[in-house]
Amino acid sequence: MIRVGIVGAGGWAGESHLPALAGLDGFEVTAVATTKQASADRAAAAHGVPLAFADAGALAAHPDVDLVVVSVKTPGHARVIRAALAAGKHVLSEWPLGVDAAEAEELARAAAEAGVVHAVNLQGHHSPDARYVADLVAGGAIGRLESAVLVAAGDPLGGPRIAPELAWSTDPAAGTSLLTIMAGHFLATLDRMAGRLVEVSARLPRPYDRVEVTGTGRTVPNGVPAQVLLHGLLENGATASVAVHGGSGSPDGFLVKLVGSEGALTATPTRPGRYLHWTDWDIRVDGERVAVPEDYRTAPFDPAAGPVANVAAVYQEIARAIAEGRRPHPDFHAAAAHHRVLAAIERAARSGVAEKVR
Repeated sequence: MIRVGIVGAGGWAGESHLPALAGLDGFEVTAVATTKQASADRAAAAHGVPLAFADAGALAAHPDVDLVVVSVKTPGHARVIRAALAAGKHVLSEWPLGVDAAEAEELARAAAEAGVVHAVNLQGHHSPDARYVADLVAGGAIGRLESAVLVAAGDPLGGPRIAPELAWSTDPAAGTSLLTIMAGHFLATLDRMAGRLVEVSARLPRPYDRVEVTGTGRTVPNGVPAQVLLHGLLENGATASVAVHGGSGSPDGFLVKLVGSEGALTATPTRPGRYLHWTDWDIRVDGERVAVPEDYRTAPFDPAAGPVANVAAVYQEIARAIAEGRRPHPDFHAAAAHHRVLAAIERAARSGVAEKVR
């Protein structure tokens, strides 16, 4: 039994991590932590968790916790991760791993030195649909891959308005933006299907110097992009074209098109308002729909459950890695490499020329 302590037990963790763990064998949530004892007590009571803390370090140090889950705002990731590593605990961090590539590299080195299992929640890597598409491409279903196209909605980030609970994200130093969160997850999922980006040209338009905080009548300074536009080269020689557009409402879907020497594969959402890494897909090869085999769906959740199914698959990978004494995928090193992709996009947007991914 893997005993789990969740730091940041409200919001996203309540929508994904806690229900995912509740539906999996081999895990027990033994502790939660928030910034205040009263809210931690409420979260623990709501989910039947025995331990509640107002301090992440105390949670990480408790002997009844084996795995620390970091589900706080991005600027707080490093502090909680370091506390978990100092306590010798396995750790799962939400994406982004850090506020920038340098912090991510530092955390990856620290995790390696600690000798624990470390993972990042880029759940698109474990999407059954993404895994199946990757196998179709690798198996030659469309011949040699020549180009990959991704168009996706990044709402609620990037628009002229921002929800009050996200107003802090308009500061680039917070590490949470249309580029890092939405494009970060989408590009990681594309990587799983089509291969790694090794060179990029990019634009990061920022048409709004200030954005409206919805329902408050006030505005806040804005330093983050409203769109992510890039062209690039994949490690296998194929080209990639990506457009992630921001907005203020619910996402209106996505389109993936992989073109090969012998055909084309497309993927679109089966239901509106879902992100690429959250839901099941309508997959077609040369216009003919193909179904994902059931043995790809290892998590005990219906795809209609939204992000819970793919988050559960991340936990299944962590359990296998602990049992087998190996690194899970994606781990902190993979996360740091993905941060380097985003850093190359930012450099390319500033320079106006193609940049290598370092």
